[in-house]
Amino acid sequence: MSAKIEYSLQILFFIFLAAVLVQIIYLIVFLTGLSRGTTHSGTSYPPVSIIVCAHDEEQNLQELIPKLLAQDYPVFEIIVVDDRSNDHTFDWLLAETKKDHRLRMVHVNRIPAHVNGKKYGITLGVKAATHEWLLFTDADCRPADSGWIKSMSAGFNDETHFVLGYSPYFKQPGFLNQFIRFESLLTGIQYIAFALLGKPYMGVGRNLAYRKSVFLEAKGFHDVINITGGDDDLFVNRHARKENTVACANTSALVYSIPQSTWGSFFRQKIRHLSVGKFYRFKHRILLGLFSATWLITWFAGVFLVSMGYGLYGVAAAILIRILLLTVVVSKASKKFGEHFELWAVLPLDFIYAFYYLVTGLVALVSKKVRWKN
Repeated sequence: MSAKIEYSLQILFFIFLAAVLVQIIYLIVFLTGLSRGTTHSGTSYPPVSIIVCAHDEEQNLQELIPKLLAQDYPVFEIIVVDDRSNDHTFDWLLAETKKDHRLRMVHVNRIPAHVNGKKYGITLGVKAATHEWLLFTDADCRPADSGWIKSMSAGFNDETHFVLGYSPYFKQPGFLNQFIRFESLLTGIQYIAFALLGKPYMGVGRNLAYRKSVFLEAKGFHDVINITGGDDDLFVNRHARKENTVACANTSALVYSIPQSTWGSFFRQKIRHLSVGKFYRFKHRILLGLFSATWLITWFAGVFLVSMGYGLYGVAAAILIRILLLTVVVSKASKKFGEHFELWAVLPLDFIYAFYYLVTGLVALVSKKVRWKN
Protein backbone atom coordinates (compact mmCIF):
# COMPACT_ATOMS: atom_id res chain seq x y z
CA MET A 1 0.00 0.00 0.00
CA SER A 2 1.47 3.35 -1.06
CA ALA A 3 2.07 6.15 1.41
CA LYS A 4 -0.54 8.30 -0.34
CA ILE A 5 -3.25 5.63 -0.01
CA GLU A 6 -2.20 4.99 3.60
CA TYR A 7 -2.55 8.69 4.39
CA SER A 8 -5.98 8.87 2.70
CA LEU A 9 -7.21 5.88 4.67
CA GLN A 10 -5.92 7.41 7.86
CA ILE A 11 -7.88 10.61 7.17
CA LEU A 12 -10.99 8.59 6.36
CA PHE A 13 -10.55 6.62 9.58
CA PHE A 14 -10.54 9.80 11.64
CA ILE A 15 -13.60 11.07 9.77
CA PHE A 16 -15.28 7.75 10.52
CA LEU A 17 -14.46 8.00 14.24
CA ALA A 18 -15.74 11.58 14.33
CA ALA A 19 -19.00 10.48 12.70
CA VAL A 20 -19.44 7.66 15.20
CA LEU A 21 -18.77 10.05 18.07
CA VAL A 22 -21.45 12.44 16.78
CA GLN A 23 -23.85 9.50 16.45
CA ILE A 24 -23.16 8.47 20.03
CA ILE A 25 -23.81 12.01 21.25
CA TYR A 26 -27.15 12.10 19.40
CA LEU A 27 -28.17 8.71 20.78
CA ILE A 28 -27.36 9.82 24.33
CA VAL A 29 -29.44 12.96 23.74
CA PHE A 30 -32.36 10.83 22.51
CA LEU A 31 -32.04 8.56 25.53
CA THR A 32 -32.06 11.60 27.81
CA GLY A 33 -35.17 12.99 26.15
CA LEU A 34 -37.03 9.69 26.23
CA SER A 35 -36.28 9.39 29.95
CA ARG A 36 -38.40 12.46 30.65
CA GLY A 37 -42.13 12.51 31.30
CA THR A 38 -44.25 12.87 28.20
CA THR A 39 -47.38 14.70 29.30
CA HIS A 40 -48.72 17.34 31.59
CA SER A 41 -51.42 16.31 34.02
CA GLY A 42 -54.36 18.28 32.68
CA THR A 43 -57.74 16.88 33.73
CA SER A 44 -60.14 19.62 32.60
CA TYR A 45 -61.13 17.73 29.44
CA PRO A 46 -62.05 20.67 27.19
CA PRO A 47 -64.29 19.94 24.18
CA VAL A 48 -62.39 18.54 21.18
CA SER A 49 -62.99 18.53 17.42
CA ILE A 50 -61.48 15.52 15.65
CA ILE A 51 -60.70 16.22 12.00
CA VAL A 52 -60.17 13.50 9.39
CA CYS A 53 -59.48 14.20 5.71
CA ALA A 54 -60.50 11.35 3.41
CA HIS A 55 -60.31 10.57 -0.29
CA ASP A 56 -61.85 7.26 -1.40
CA GLU A 57 -61.66 5.91 2.15
CA GLU A 58 -65.12 4.37 2.59
CA GLN A 59 -63.85 1.05 3.92
CA ASN A 60 -61.34 2.64 6.31
CA LEU A 61 -63.91 5.11 7.59
CA GLN A 62 -66.32 2.25 8.30
CA GLU A 63 -63.70 0.89 10.70
CA LEU A 64 -62.39 4.19 12.09
CA ILE A 65 -65.58 6.12 12.82
CA PRO A 66 -67.05 3.58 15.29
CA LYS A 67 -63.74 3.60 17.20
CA LEU A 68 -63.80 7.39 17.36
CA LEU A 69 -67.44 7.51 18.47
CA ALA A 70 -66.58 4.99 21.21
CA GLN A 71 -63.97 7.28 22.76
CA ASP A 72 -64.32 7.81 26.51
CA TYR A 73 -64.43 11.61 26.55
CA PRO A 74 -67.08 14.07 27.78
CA VAL A 75 -67.58 16.34 24.75
CA PHE A 76 -66.21 15.87 21.26
CA GLU A 77 -67.23 15.98 17.61
CA ILE A 78 -65.88 14.25 14.52
CA ILE A 79 -65.54 16.19 11.28
CA VAL A 80 -64.79 14.12 8.21
CA VAL A 81 -63.73 16.07 5.13
CA ASP A 82 -64.76 14.08 2.08
CA ASP A 83 -62.24 15.27 -0.48
CA ARG A 84 -63.69 14.54 -3.95
CA SER A 85 -64.12 10.83 -3.31
CA ASN A 86 -65.03 8.57 -6.21
CA ASP A 87 -66.36 5.70 -4.08
CA HIS A 88 -69.42 5.71 -1.80
CA THR A 89 -67.78 7.74 0.96
CA PHE A 90 -70.28 10.60 0.65
CA ASP A 91 -73.38 8.38 0.78
CA TRP A 92 -72.07 6.37 3.71
CA LEU A 93 -71.10 9.45 5.70
CA LEU A 94 -74.39 11.16 4.96
CA ALA A 95 -76.26 8.19 6.41
CA GLU A 96 -73.98 7.97 9.45
CA THR A 97 -74.28 11.66 10.32
CA LYS A 98 -78.01 11.14 10.76
CA LYS A 99 -77.37 8.43 13.37
CA ASP A 100 -75.07 10.41 15.67
CA HIS A 101 -75.02 14.19 16.06
CA ARG A 102 -71.30 14.07 16.99
CA LEU A 103 -70.38 13.06 13.44
CA ARG A 104 -70.33 15.80 10.80
CA MET A 105 -69.22 15.89 7.17
CA VAL A 106 -67.66 18.57 5.01
CA HIS A 107 -67.91 17.70 1.33
CA VAL A 108 -65.39 19.03 -1.19
CA ASN A 109 -66.45 18.96 -4.84
CA ARG A 110 -63.48 20.83 -6.24
CA ILE A 111 -60.48 22.80 -5.05
CA PRO A 112 -59.15 26.18 -6.19
CA ALA A 113 -56.37 26.18 -8.74
CA HIS A 114 -52.83 25.81 -7.38
CA VAL A 115 -54.05 24.76 -3.93
CA ASN A 116 -53.02 21.48 -2.34
CA GLY A 117 -56.01 19.18 -1.84
CA LYS A 118 -55.28 18.04 1.68
CA LYS A 119 -54.36 21.50 2.97
CA TYR A 120 -57.60 22.82 1.50
CA GLY A 121 -59.57 19.99 3.10
CA ILE A 122 -57.96 20.54 6.50
CA THR A 123 -58.64 24.26 6.27
CA LEU A 124 -62.34 23.63 5.62
CA GLY A 125 -62.41 21.12 8.49
CA VAL A 126 -60.81 23.61 10.88
CA LYS A 127 -63.24 26.36 9.91
CA ALA A 128 -66.16 23.97 10.45
CA ALA A 129 -64.89 22.90 13.88
CA THR A 130 -66.98 23.99 16.84
CA HIS A 131 -64.28 23.65 19.49
CA GLU A 132 -60.94 25.32 20.20
CA TRP A 133 -58.90 22.15 20.50
CA LEU A 134 -58.43 20.24 17.24
CA LEU A 135 -57.24 16.63 17.13
CA PHE A 136 -56.11 15.19 13.79
CA THR A 137 -55.81 11.69 12.44
CA ASP A 138 -56.14 9.88 9.08
CA ALA A 139 -58.76 7.50 7.74
CA ASP A 140 -56.32 4.57 7.71
CA CYS A 141 -55.52 5.01 11.41
CA ARG A 142 -56.98 3.37 14.52
CA PRO A 143 -56.74 4.67 18.12
CA ALA A 144 -55.03 2.20 20.43
CA ASP A 145 -58.01 2.26 22.81
CA SER A 146 -60.97 4.35 23.96
CA GLY A 147 -58.70 6.62 26.01
CA TRP A 148 -56.95 8.26 23.08
CA ILE A 149 -58.60 11.68 23.32
CA LYS A 150 -58.30 11.71 27.11
CA SER A 151 -54.59 10.83 26.93
CA MET A 152 -53.84 13.52 24.37
CA SER A 153 -55.90 16.05 26.34
CA ALA A 154 -53.55 15.58 29.30
CA GLY A 155 -51.33 18.04 27.49
CA PHE A 156 -54.05 20.68 27.09
CA ASN A 157 -53.51 23.72 29.30
CA ASP A 158 -53.48 27.51 29.03
CA GLU A 159 -49.88 27.66 27.79
CA THR A 160 -50.06 24.76 25.33
CA HIS A 161 -50.70 25.28 21.63
CA PHE A 162 -49.47 21.93 20.29
CA VAL A 163 -49.63 18.34 21.52
CA LEU A 164 -47.48 15.91 19.57
CA GLY A 165 -48.55 12.28 19.52
CA TYR A 166 -46.88 9.16 18.19
CA SER A 167 -48.33 6.91 15.49
CA PRO A 168 -46.71 3.50 14.90
CA TYR A 169 -47.68 1.09 12.14
CA PHE A 170 -49.53 -2.16 12.66
CA LYS A 171 -47.30 -5.20 12.91
CA GLN A 172 -47.71 -7.58 9.97
CA PRO A 173 -45.67 -10.47 8.55
CA GLY A 174 -42.77 -9.74 6.23
CA PHE A 175 -39.56 -7.73 6.02
CA LEU A 176 -41.23 -4.68 4.45
CA ASN A 177 -43.46 -4.26 7.47
CA GLN A 178 -40.52 -4.67 9.83
CA PHE A 179 -38.55 -2.01 7.99
CA ILE A 180 -41.52 0.39 7.90
CA ARG A 181 -41.99 -0.01 11.64
CA PHE A 182 -38.26 0.53 12.23
CA GLU A 183 -38.21 3.67 10.10
CA SER A 184 -41.31 5.02 11.82
CA LEU A 185 -39.85 4.27 15.25
CA LEU A 186 -36.62 6.13 14.39
CA THR A 187 -38.63 9.15 13.28
CA GLY A 188 -40.66 9.03 16.48
CA ILE A 189 -37.55 8.75 18.62
CA GLN A 190 -36.17 11.92 17.07
CA TYR A 191 -39.15 14.26 17.15
CA ILE A 192 -40.55 13.05 20.48
CA ALA A 193 -37.16 13.14 22.22
CA PHE A 194 -36.30 16.60 20.88
CA ALA A 195 -39.75 17.90 21.85
CA LEU A 196 -39.31 16.56 25.38
CA LEU A 197 -35.99 18.42 25.49
CA GLY A 198 -37.70 21.66 24.44
CA LYS A 199 -36.75 21.46 20.74
CA PRO A 200 -39.98 20.59 18.88
CA TYR A 201 -39.53 20.53 15.12
CA MET A 202 -42.31 18.35 13.66
CA GLY A 203 -45.42 16.32 14.31
CA VAL A 204 -47.37 13.72 12.37
CA GLY A 205 -50.89 14.39 11.12
CA ARG A 206 -51.93 10.88 12.15
CA ASN A 207 -51.81 11.95 15.80
CA LEU A 208 -51.55 15.67 16.39
CA ALA A 209 -53.49 18.32 18.32
CA TYR A 210 -53.39 22.09 18.23
CA ARG A 211 -55.62 25.08 18.87
CA LYS A 212 -58.02 26.40 16.27
CA SER A 213 -57.09 29.97 17.25
CA VAL A 214 -53.42 29.24 16.51
CA PHE A 215 -54.31 27.98 13.04
CA LEU A 216 -56.50 31.02 12.27
CA GLU A 217 -54.02 33.56 13.68
CA ALA A 218 -51.26 31.99 11.58
CA LYS A 219 -53.54 32.24 8.53
CA GLY A 220 -53.46 28.50 8.17
CA PHE A 221 -51.09 27.15 5.56
CA HIS A 222 -50.63 30.41 3.66
CA ASP A 223 -46.83 30.32 3.86
CA VAL A 224 -46.58 26.68 2.72
CA ILE A 225 -49.59 26.55 0.40
CA ASN A 226 -47.41 25.93 -2.66
CA ILE A 227 -45.70 22.93 -1.06
CA THR A 228 -47.23 19.48 -1.44
CA GLY A 229 -47.36 17.95 2.02
CA GLY A 230 -46.24 19.63 5.21
CA ASP A 231 -49.77 20.15 6.50
CA ASP A 232 -48.54 18.59 9.72
CA ASP A 233 -44.76 18.80 10.13
CA LEU A 234 -44.23 22.17 8.42
CA PHE A 235 -47.07 23.77 10.39
CA VAL A 236 -45.56 22.48 13.62
CA ASN A 237 -42.07 23.49 12.50
CA ARG A 238 -43.23 27.04 11.85
CA HIS A 239 -45.12 27.61 15.10
CA ALA A 240 -44.21 25.07 17.81
CA ARG A 241 -41.80 26.22 20.51
CA LYS A 242 -40.53 24.93 23.84
CA GLU A 243 -43.02 26.95 25.88
CA ASN A 244 -46.12 26.03 23.86
CA THR A 245 -45.57 22.36 22.94
CA VAL A 246 -46.14 19.08 24.79
CA ALA A 247 -45.16 15.61 23.60
CA CYS A 248 -47.51 12.79 24.49
CA ALA A 249 -46.27 9.25 23.86
CA ASN A 250 -47.80 6.59 26.02
CA THR A 251 -49.76 3.45 25.23
CA SER A 252 -53.22 5.05 25.46
CA ALA A 253 -52.21 8.02 23.33
CA LEU A 254 -51.09 5.89 20.38
CA VAL A 255 -52.81 5.86 17.02
CA TYR A 256 -51.89 2.89 14.85
CA SER A 257 -51.68 3.28 11.10
CA ILE A 258 -52.09 0.74 8.30
CA PRO A 259 -48.68 0.35 6.58
CA GLN A 260 -47.99 0.32 2.87
CA SER A 261 -48.09 -3.15 1.34
CA THR A 262 -45.53 -2.68 -1.45
CA TRP A 263 -42.04 -1.22 -1.62
CA GLY A 264 -43.10 1.13 -4.41
CA SER A 265 -45.97 2.68 -2.45
CA PHE A 266 -43.75 2.93 0.65
CA PHE A 267 -41.00 4.77 -1.24
CA ARG A 268 -43.50 7.17 -2.80
CA GLN A 269 -44.94 7.88 0.63
CA LYS A 270 -41.52 8.49 2.20
CA ILE A 271 -40.33 10.68 -0.66
CA ARG A 272 -43.43 12.80 -0.14
CA HIS A 273 -42.68 13.04 3.58
CA LEU A 274 -38.95 13.71 3.19
CA SER A 275 -39.42 16.25 0.41
CA VAL A 276 -40.74 18.85 2.87
CA GLY A 277 -37.71 18.54 5.13
CA LYS A 278 -35.80 21.06 3.04
CA PHE A 279 -38.36 23.68 4.11
CA TYR A 280 -37.76 23.24 7.85
CA ARG A 281 -36.23 26.08 9.83
CA PHE A 282 -32.49 26.33 9.18
CA LYS A 283 -31.38 25.19 12.63
CA HIS A 284 -33.57 22.10 12.36
CA ARG A 285 -32.18 21.25 8.92
CA ILE A 286 -28.70 21.41 10.42
CA LEU A 287 -29.70 19.39 13.49
CA LEU A 288 -31.33 16.62 11.47
CA GLY A 289 -28.90 16.78 8.58
CA LEU A 290 -25.90 16.23 10.83
CA PHE A 291 -27.53 13.15 12.36
CA SER A 292 -28.37 11.67 8.95
CA ALA A 293 -25.00 12.51 7.41
CA THR A 294 -23.00 10.95 10.23
CA TRP A 295 -25.23 7.86 10.08
CA LEU A 296 -24.32 7.44 6.40
CA ILE A 297 -20.63 8.15 7.00
CA THR A 298 -20.53 5.61 9.81
CA TRP A 299 -21.64 2.77 7.58
CA PHE A 300 -20.19 3.69 4.20
CA ALA A 301 -16.80 4.78 5.54
CA GLY A 302 -16.73 1.85 7.94
CA VAL A 303 -17.47 -0.72 5.24
CA PHE A 304 -14.90 0.84 2.90
CA LEU A 305 -12.20 0.83 5.57
CA VAL A 306 -12.88 -2.82 6.39
CA SER A 307 -12.81 -3.74 2.70
CA MET A 308 -9.40 -2.07 2.47
CA GLY A 309 -8.20 -3.94 5.55
CA TYR A 310 -7.54 -0.73 7.47
CA GLY A 311 -8.32 -0.29 11.16
CA LEU A 312 -10.43 -3.43 11.28
CA TYR A 313 -10.60 -3.72 15.08
CA GLY A 314 -11.09 0.00 15.61
CA VAL A 315 -13.92 0.16 13.05
CA ALA A 316 -15.59 -2.95 14.48
CA ALA A 317 -15.36 -1.65 18.06
CA ALA A 318 -16.77 1.77 17.14
CA ILE A 319 -19.69 0.29 15.19
CA LEU A 320 -20.39 -2.20 17.97
CA ILE A 321 -20.57 0.54 20.61
CA ARG A 322 -22.91 2.56 18.41
CA ILE A 323 -25.13 -0.45 17.64
CA LEU A 324 -25.41 -1.35 21.32
CA LEU A 325 -26.37 2.21 22.22
CA LEU A 326 -28.88 2.38 19.35
CA THR A 327 -30.42 -0.87 20.57
CA VAL A 328 -30.77 0.61 24.06
CA VAL A 329 -32.49 3.68 22.59
CA VAL A 330 -34.85 1.54 20.49
CA SER A 331 -35.64 -0.57 23.55
CA LYS A 332 -36.35 2.52 25.64
CA ALA A 333 -38.57 4.02 22.95
CA SER A 334 -40.42 0.74 22.40
CA LYS A 335 -41.31 0.53 26.09
CA LYS A 336 -42.24 4.19 26.34
CA PHE A 337 -44.41 4.15 23.21
CA GLY A 338 -45.91 0.77 23.99
CA GLU A 339 -44.58 -0.73 20.76
CA HIS A 340 -42.82 -4.08 21.00
CA PHE A 341 -40.07 -3.91 18.40
CA GLU A 342 -37.75 -6.83 17.70
CA LEU A 343 -34.36 -5.78 19.10
CA TRP A 344 -32.52 -8.58 17.28
CA ALA A 345 -33.38 -6.84 14.00
CA VAL A 346 -31.75 -3.50 14.89
CA LEU A 347 -28.32 -4.36 13.42
CA PRO A 348 -29.42 -5.47 9.92
CA LEU A 349 -32.10 -2.79 9.70
CA ASP A 350 -29.62 -0.14 10.81
CA PHE A 351 -27.27 -1.14 7.98
CA ILE A 352 -30.05 -1.28 5.35
CA TYR A 353 -31.46 2.03 6.56
CA ALA A 354 -28.26 3.79 5.48
CA PHE A 355 -28.79 2.72 1.87
CA TYR A 356 -32.51 3.45 2.03
CA TYR A 357 -31.97 6.96 3.39
CA LEU A 358 -29.28 7.76 0.84
CA VAL A 359 -31.59 6.92 -2.05
CA THR A 360 -34.85 8.38 -0.75
CA GLY A 361 -33.12 11.43 0.69
CA LEU A 362 -31.49 12.31 -2.63
CA VAL A 363 -34.70 11.72 -4.59
CA ALA A 364 -36.73 13.78 -2.11
CA LEU A 365 -34.15 16.57 -2.25
CA VAL A 366 -34.50 17.02 -6.01
CA SER A 367 -38.18 16.06 -6.39
CA LYS A 368 -40.39 18.88 -7.57
CA LYS A 369 -43.63 16.98 -8.11
CA VAL A 370 -45.08 15.01 -5.22
CA ARG A 371 -48.76 14.44 -4.64
CA TRP A 372 -51.18 13.52 -1.83
CA LYS A 373 -53.66 11.31 -3.65
CA ASN A 374 -54.89 13.41 -6.51
